[in-house]
Amino acid sequence: MKNKLTESEKGEVIEMALSDQVSFKNIYELYGLREKEVKELMRISLKRTSYETWRKRVRKFSDRREHYK
Repeated sequence: MKNKLTESEKGEVIEMALSDQVSFKNIYELYGLREKEVKELMRISLKRTSYETWRKRVRKFSDRREHYK
């Protein structure tokens, strides 16, 4: 991850990524992290099963809604 985030900012990004109302575009606009970087942060920050559950949910909803995440 190229951007240096504080622990507080990392927590905010994780919270935003876990929210169903915040898109990857919103996170990019606020923190300059691309979707791939957000996924990497989530992968290293969450427990494995939590990360897998999150990814499954994001994929499921993105199939239904064009602009989800």
